[in-house]
Amino acid sequence: MPDGEVGTFKDNKSAPIHRWFQYPAGFSYRAVVHALDRFPLPPGGAVYDPFAGTGTTLVVCKGRGVRSVGVEAHPLVARIARTKVAWEVDLKALRSEAERFLRSLPARPPAGRSLDRLPELVRKCYSRDNLARLLAIREHLGTLPAPMHDVFEVALVGTLRSASAAATGWPYIAPRKRIQEREAYRTYGEALHRCVEDLGSTPPEGRSVEARVLEADARDPPIRPGTVDLAFTSPPYLNNYDYADRLRLETYFLGMAQNWAEISERFRSRLVVSATTQVQRQDGPPEERVMRAVHRVAPEVAAELAEKVRTLSEVRHHRRGKKNYDLMVARYFEDMTRAIGATRRVLRPGAHFVLILGDSAPYGVPIPTEEYLGRIGVGLGFRHYTLEPLRARGGKWRSNPQRHHVPLKESWLILEA
Repeated sequence: MPDGEVGTFKDNKSAPIHRWFQYPAGFSYRAVVHALDRFPLPPGGAVYDPFAGTGTTLVVCKGRGVRSVGVEAHPLVARIARTKVAWEVDLKALRSEAERFLRSLPARPPAGRSLDRLPELVRKCYSRDNLARLLAIREHLGTLPAPMHDVFEVALVGTLRSASAAATGWPYIAPRKRIQEREAYRTYGEALHRCVEDLGSTPPEGRSVEARVLEADARDPPIRPGTVDLAFTSPPYLNNYDYADRLRLETYFLGMAQNWAEISERFRSRLVVSATTQVQRQDGPPEERVMRAVHRVAPEVAAELAEKVRTLSEVRHHRRGKKNYDLMVARYFEDMTRAIGATRRVLRPGAHFVLILGDSAPYGVPIPTEEYLGRIGVGLGFRHYTLEPLRARGGKWRSNPQRHHVPLKESWLILEA
């Protein structure tokens, strides 16, 4: 059993390749190592990650010479993951291009109208001079040959928060909280050199191994049935974490969105529901309207969930903010039922599906997420499920008067096909 930190991204901050972009919704690469050791693959076997994120599972598999495929619905996150497993690069040419690129950046780029056209959130995070330098880097990316462009872009994406004059830690950006700004060119140069250094240290046996990242939906992945020997993932937790909003700085800066409505249309609408920002109230009981898949495969779980949803529907009327946790819970289990069913179809008989999961207690109503998803998995055709607790969660929020006091945990959920 791995230690409790494998559910966090702490280890990835200093690990080669993994460190390119600090994505706190991720998990430790050591969790993947443990799963590969515990569930050995047949010769030529393949691993699948239905919620690939920035590619932790695929990077580990590639380093060990194991074929892998992952799907990720967020376009920018998928692009980062795809870049992190693209090791078939000419290292000599990459080093030379990195030096040329850094020398070509203008010493004092003009702070003109292009800055003013950026969304306000971006402008608030940097001094005008530093933002002009970041824009100069972005504009010079267009001069790069195609095989190298993505590495240079990921280095820039990884620079945005570390060069900021505002607190840009996760999960929230706080423009009013000022910190020491780091000069953009120097910070970017360090990030780019890390990328080059890490690609130079990748094991030779991994460079020719297939690692595919598909921009797709875990509920309907474009993967042939019965072709995967192990599935490993950490799906969205039922904790009201808005994955689309958390990448607002990056998507705004790259011009992928300009406002909240565009983020909703281009990113949020693609993702499995795990936040109240993804749901809207309509007429009718939510448990009847959006949990049809759960009713079909696990009616007893559906009945228990319906009671939880009804309780949340009543409690919200007496809480400040009146968050739509009832709708969020109902939609989450509907979406996850579809994703688990789709994963079951791509697995070979006898294969395992391993998930790192956390439970939840919106408005203090306990939701045993791991247990419910395990039982749903059996209803979808898995032989059985096993739960193995990893660590306690939620302790850092104890001082928040709005926070519930229900103990939470993180666990391994293991399903056998």
